[in-house]
Amino acid sequence: MTDRDSVYSGPVPDPAAMRKQYRADGLDEAELAATPVEQFARWFKDAAVEAHLFEPNAMIVSTADAEGRPGSRTVLLKQFDEQGFVFYTNYESRKARDLAENPYVSLLFPWHPMARQVIVRGVARRTGRDETAAYFRSRPHGSQLGAWASGQSSVIAGRAELDASYAELLARYPEGEQVPVPPHWGGFRVVPESVEFWQGRENRLHDRLRYVARADGGWSVERLAP
Repeated sequence: MTDRDSVYSGPVPDPAAMRKQYRADGLDEAELAATPVEQFARWFKDAAVEAHLFEPNAMIVSTADAEGRPGSRTVLLKQFDEQGFVFYTNYESRKARDLAENPYVSLLFPWHPMARQVIVRGVARRTGRDETAAYFRSRPHGSQLGAWASGQSSVIAGRAELDASYAELLARYPEGEQVPVPPHWGGFRVVPESVEFWQGRENRLHDRLRYVARADGGWSVERLAP
């Protein structure tokens, strides 16, 4: 019996023994769209419509504070176009505080069932208040209240404190009544400097094609070794 077996109720799977042979069809430079956003739209459609992945807009957002200490969390993408990739959050959260100190950010879309990843690296900028308000109005009533109820990333005494805050807000703004947009809540638009498309291949010889922004506004494409 190993130390791990004595700690848990049964044998623990060995992660080093977990192997999966990835798909044989790959990604070729000739198949790429003219811009990374166009290529992302193709793959996003594959993930959402063809593969029916659960929350294909879920992405890992990685930030670092002024001292370089990293932080990662899963956030939902809410919009993308040639101007960038947009998500919303509490501006007093850890991620927002990090971005205030260091605006460079990485987004990772982990579409594991398709053996695909997309990695976006760029600079995060706050969206305008009009854009934020328009999106806030589109959210379900409960999610609007939740933006007020939770002081995201702050330490609380327990779940009861959060539930009590929500209940108080629900009494103040019942279903059907307009909830004001919190001043401490809004969007970030990640303006990409590079976007990498990763396609799993056999024998770990994966395809990695990366768009890199040029000074003239166009994009160069690089192939990276796996």
